[in-house]
Amino acid sequence: EEKLVESGGGSVQPGGSLRLSCAARGFTFEDYTIGWFRQSPGKEREGISCFSPSERNTYYADSVKGRFTVSIDGAANTMYLQMNGLKAEDTAEYFCAADRTAQLDDCTGSFYDILQIWNDYWGQGTQVTVSS
Repeated sequence: EEKLVESGGGSVQPGGSLRLSCAARGFTFEDYTIGWFRQSPGKEREGISCFSPSERNTYYADSVKGRFTVSIDGAANTMYLQMNGLKAEDTAEYFCAADRTAQLDDCTGSFYDILQIWNDYWGQGTQVTVSS
């Protein structure tokens, strides 16, 4: 079965770090735009970081720029989101996604737009809680 499997969420104090992992099973990330999204209770899903191999560029939302880093380990077929300097407002469920036709501009937009465009693979979600 082709799918994305997430891991690495948890609880951390403000200022702490976590690394989320997203492993591709049954396919490879080659030629896929990848992204990390998050959703807090009562809020729409938002794109926080995406990487497009065709555009050779990476997008970070202003809210995470300088604190979060997206990367891919091709040998492990796994993408990562390194999160440093975590804040209470980073508390959310985090999702990874991969899509052949998405572009970096598609990392942002309404919840409806995100679900319309990113429709190849989604991870199951992992909870990140930042509190003291």
